[in-house]
Amino acid sequence: MTTIAVVRKNGYAAMAADTLTKWGTGKESAAYVANNTKIVKAGDNYLGAAGTATFKLILRDYFGQHGVPARFDSTINIFRTWQAFHAAMKERYYLVTTGDKDDSIESSKFDLLIANPHGIFGVGAHRTVQEYRKFYAIGTGTDLALGAMYAAYDNPRLSAEQVARLAIAAAAEFDDATGLPVVSHSVKLKNKK
Repeated sequence: MTTIAVVRKNGYAAMAADTLTKWGTGKESAAYVANNTKIVKAGDNYLGAAGTATFKLILRDYFGQHGVPARFDSTINIFRTWQAFHAAMKERYYLVTTGDKDDSIESSKFDLLIANPHGIFGVGAHRTVQEYRKFYAIGTGTDLALGAMYAAYDNPRLSAEQVARLAIAAAAEFDDATGLPVVSHSVKLKNKK
């Protein structure tokens, strides 16, 4: 499983993630897995997915292709990008689309966070797109990460990246599906509002 956090603070957007992979009761730590990062760089965007480990490979493959129409600068453009990505998931990556009978919309089967020069965003499994003003987290350690960020966010000595890293460290301390070390990235925002 995983824990991923994004933070927007003092003109920067940051993302941090743990590096543990779990398969049932088994775990694969960064000491054993070379490609342990859960954060994918696509242009000037950092993408972090919570779900099966295959999703990070799919993200890297899809958004690494030349000519893929992808915009991550607003909620509507992210939604449009994700609609095209979902279609590719079904066609090229064999996404199993059967879901809960109560689902109104087909699920993409994972949640995603985005940090880029335009802000911090989240995409839900049913392609709901949110823009966050301060911080957010996804994955098994979400509650722990959110609590840590809530407690630390207003500390003027901590940068956006430090708050995000603290969130993952807190989750790793108490969630058995989140493991250290932390991987993090930070980017300067274009608009400091």
